[in-house]
Amino acid sequence: MPELQFKGKEFVYNYHLSVPYRPLVPDSAKSIGDGGLNGNLIIHGDNLQALKALLPMYAGKVDCIFIDPPYNTGNEGWCYNDNVNSPMMREWLSNNPVNGEDMLRHDKWCAMMWPRLKLLHELLSDTGSLWVTLDDNEAHQAREMLNEIFGAQNFLATFVWQSKDTPGNNSSGIAETHNYVILYRKSERFKGNLLERTAEQIANYTNPDNDHRGDWLGAPLTRAEHRDRDYYSLKNDAGRSIWPPKGSSWRRPPKKMKWLQEDKRIWWGKNGDADFPVEKKFLAEAKEGVVNQTWWPYQFAGSTRNAGAELKEIFDGDKAFPTPKPRQLIERILELISDDDILVLDSFAGSGTTGHAVWPQTRRMGAPGNSFW
Repeated sequence: MPELQFKGKEFVYNYHLSVPYRPLVPDSAKSIGDGGLNGNLIIHGDNLQALKALLPMYAGKVDCIFIDPPYNTGNEGWCYNDNVNSPMMREWLSNNPVNGEDMLRHDKWCAMMWPRLKLLHELLSDTGSLWVTLDDNEAHQAREMLNEIFGAQNFLATFVWQSKDTPGNNSSGIAETHNYVILYRKSERFKGNLLERTAEQIANYTNPDNDHRGDWLGAPLTRAEHRDRDYYSLKNDAGRSIWPPKGSSWRRPPKKMKWLQEDKRIWWGKNGDADFPVEKKFLAEAKEGVVNQTWWPYQFAGSTRNAGAELKEIFDGDKAFPTPKPRQLIERILELISDDDILVLDSFAGSGTTGHAVWPQTRRMGAPGNSFW
């Protein structure tokens, strides 16, 4: 498998092992309840040290990890300050601010992310999943690192999230209106949820022929590809022979099509003389949900404008954080996790959107084990 090479990789490859374990000290003045370490946690400090501190209690136990790391646009001013065991690396990574003119900023970003991703992998349960939001600056580097750490076979999807619902001005003349949500699983034991059908989707099912099996949705019976086996004639209800259009063929082989006809699962239109039949897909026989798609429009997962409005509502009109994520985005991710009783981790907490999304569900279920950081 190809490996991603970046400056300093040899120094940070196993650096996570040398990070010292530090104790988590509860602050009762800032706590709700007993202020212990068994409920929901917010940890203040360097996230690499925090992740290492969580290992004794939570290694292999976290079900869902969401991170929104620096996008490395060149305008963020993030810095790498971990005390890696190399004077050259310490000087290079600690004393040089990252900016748009730095030709090695992508290497520095990878050096910053590598040990954190290694620890996140250790914290994740065998049934768990990692979700990473990024843009085009580092999405491809992140994929290569995650392939090495998680295994390429555990990559599941890159969702394209329409993060902006209005086009902005850009000197290139191209408005960037999307980000990515990259999904990896820890192992094949991860099972995601289907999405609940919306009222609009259910409304697509009707019953124009009063079939006793209930409402159904018509699915095309032709494919835009010619296959000799599936190119044959059918008789519609009016007794006329119907062939697939030239260059196409039926989606079903003759034996399956015969069964569909006998079971009255083919609809030839109200008068039975249509040229293009459809297969009847009954709502009563459909899966309980719908499969997930990799295109997430802002109506589905929120937008950065929505996120800004949420913050202003909380802080009396002040947008207290420059780049928040919408709560709806995290809620969508939580919908796709297969179990209600899950442990959630966000190691780049930022504006606290993950906690904002998890907390109402924790209260609804009365399950203190649904934790966030």
